[in-house]
Amino acid sequence: MALRARALYDFRSENPGEISLREHEVLSLCSEQDIEGWLEGVNSQGDRGLFPASYVQVIRAPAAEPPAPAGGARYANLPPGGFEPLVPPAAFNPPVQQLPPPAAAEPFPLPPAFPPAPYSGSYQPSQGSDDDWDDDWDDTSTVADEPGVLGSSYPDYEAAGGGGPTSARYRLSTRSDLSLASRNSQQPGHPHHHPGGGAKSSATVSRNLNRFSTFVKSGGEAFVLGEASGFVKDGDKLCVVLGPWGPEWQENPYPFQCSIEDPTKQTKFKGMKSYIAYKLVPSHTGQQVHRRYKHFDWLYGRLAEKFPVISVPHLPEKQATGRFEEDFISKRRKGLAWWMDHMCSHPVLAQCDAFRHFLTCPSTDEKAWKQGKRKAERDEMVGANFFLTISVPTGPAAALDLQEVESRVDGFKSFTKKMDESTMQLTHTANEFARKQVTGFKKEYQKVGHSFKGLSQAFELDQQAFSANLNQALAFTGEAYDTIGEFFAEQPRQDLDPVMDLLALYQGHLANFPDIIHVQKGALTKVKESKRHVEEGKMEVQKADGIQDRCNIISFATLAEIHHFHQIRVRDFKSQMQHFLKQQILFFQKVTQKLEEALHKYDSV
Repeated sequence: MALRARALYDFRSENPGEISLREHEVLSLCSEQDIEGWLEGVNSQGDRGLFPASYVQVIRAPAAEPPAPAGGARYANLPPGGFEPLVPPAAFNPPVQQLPPPAAAEPFPLPPAFPPAPYSGSYQPSQGSDDDWDDDWDDTSTVADEPGVLGSSYPDYEAAGGGGPTSARYRLSTRSDLSLASRNSQQPGHPHHHPGGGAKSSATVSRNLNRFSTFVKSGGEAFVLGEASGFVKDGDKLCVVLGPWGPEWQENPYPFQCSIEDPTKQTKFKGMKSYIAYKLVPSHTGQQVHRRYKHFDWLYGRLAEKFPVISVPHLPEKQATGRFEEDFISKRRKGLAWWMDHMCSHPVLAQCDAFRHFLTCPSTDEKAWKQGKRKAERDEMVGANFFLTISVPTGPAAALDLQEVESRVDGFKSFTKKMDESTMQLTHTANEFARKQVTGFKKEYQKVGHSFKGLSQAFELDQQAFSANLNQALAFTGEAYDTIGEFFAEQPRQDLDPVMDLLALYQGHLANFPDIIHVQKGALTKVKESKRHVEEGKMEVQKADGIQDRCNIISFATLAEIHHFHQIRVRDFKSQMQHFLKQQILFFQKVTQKLEEALHKYDSV
């Protein structure tokens, strides 16, 4: 009996391994078991892959299975025989969700629940054996239980008629010019009059039905369509200013750095659990704190969720085995040092409350850490509300030309694609070259040294006193080549490894920008659609202008982030290439010095 399902809605694939669906299309399921809200199957086009379980309804009737594509599964991680569960059935075995047919009155039916995509720009907390979460972090208390921590909502000072610190905390909303106007235009007694005649019909910009789109998940769509509303504190405001090269983030008035030193192995639960703690020393406080990898992981998750148009640098990868080995600890510390440098260098990230808490909360004050942690996790300025915090330049000189913005973003998109390809190629080349130095070059030079030593030993059999110095010189030459072989094996740590660490960090940045660009592109699409409605007489100019104004906020932020990326890229690659070439020069100077020593041994022959 073949398993089949009927598509309830259209679904457009955006990631490798997914397949697109058309409403009413019948698919063949590879398994009725859904994995984190996704099913695997074959659509009517013969494409095999994943799709949201909430977008289909299972048909429990025998049917012939459509033929699989000739190339096998398109999803690289899927075996030909079907999809292997990611978690044991005992731990996760939800029933397949069956949905009733959408009501006829709903023009754009949406599923009631939207499972997370298998890959997206939003952060998914990593759960590995490396520094996993401890129960001392998680308890049942809420942020409202802790003194001095803001609850989930702020008092509405406007509704109270004043009396509150409105200068420090104020309400911003984008609802009035779109949602309310749309409703009022459809109510009797609220016609919208325009010069030249009767009431103009009201139209709304269409919504993206793909709930997995980064534009939707980030809150960008809701913000552009005027559905964001929240209280913004002065400390939450993010300012974009006009610099000599265009929009850029306002500089941090109090820049600082933070070193990461002395990774030490520590234990808890009477030695049953071990972990590595790193000493952090921020320059602006001078007070050291100790943080584990799980603290870094938590901070990264909060920032990646909060800042959809900012590239939060990726952390060094987890490792399940060998994480207490000296080489791994040293490599991770260097990766975290690069990560910390990029965090401190970013005008927005460096001033984020969660980052400040991470750097300044005393390591021994567990209660204070939990309070700050919960406060960050209850932050209201995320999603659509995050865009309310962005302040952009105003006036004619600050006006953005949509075509110019689109051209600049497209150019940056091409740049990042080419840079990503180049960094991957350079990483592969440098890694291969380092491998040859550690193994091949060392071995070859030592073979040469062994041969010179062999010749010296042969010459010693002549028993002639006047040839003793020559024999010694040959032996020293052999030793010199042995030493040079060791130089080659040790050199990658000095020059190639730092370059590859930098490339790894930038590969993480480059992986972030497709989602950032997608948010900005989605906003531009809404502007174009609203302008078309205005030309067709279906939308008020004021409503379309509101959409464009909110799109401009996203565009300003995107261009500011692009500018910052180029700024730190020039700084980092200049510094790293200077270091690389200096180390190369020192290396060849050591080789030359060793060869010169061998040469002088022959002066006394």
